[in-house]
Amino acid sequence: MIWRCAVLVGTLLAWSGSGLAGRLSRAASRMGNSTSWTWGKPAAAPMNQIQETISDNCVVIYSKTSCSYCNMAKKLFHNMSINYKAVELNLLEYGSQFQDTLSKMTGERTMPRIFVNGTFIGGAMDTHRLHQEGELLPLVHQCYLKKSKKHFGDSV
Repeated sequence: MIWRCAVLVGTLLAWSGSGLAGRLSRAASRMGNSTSWTWGKPAAAPMNQIQETISDNCVVIYSKTSCSYCNMAKKLFHNMSINYKAVELNLLEYGSQFQDTLSKMTGERTMPRIFVNGTFIGGAMDTHRLHQEGELLPLVHQCYLKKSKKHFGDSV
């Protein structure tokens, strides 16, 4: 089952992850195409930062580095050669506030919390099930198509 998260800001989707580079400090890199961040200030509401991250990236995995389910989900996207943004909450100074906000948005506190094309799809097992049912890749492709149309002015 796919859940819709809160209303997202309609900004240009950037799967390369470079859209927030000016505001975010990259802390560590995990499996080839993921990035972890540290955010310096608690002043900006976690909800706004989460929504901005989800809007700017086709695939976002809110994760913890020590979580085996999180690592399993990141490995799935890595093995499918799908770029994703991994936000490692245990590396963030205010990670528990982000986890609280994600819990309110998605109805569960467990990690990972995975968003594809602006939609919350669930945790690791939900994501694997979508992949096995052939539904995950079309969701990701929809995002890339939408991003291409916005980038090229609907000429694609």
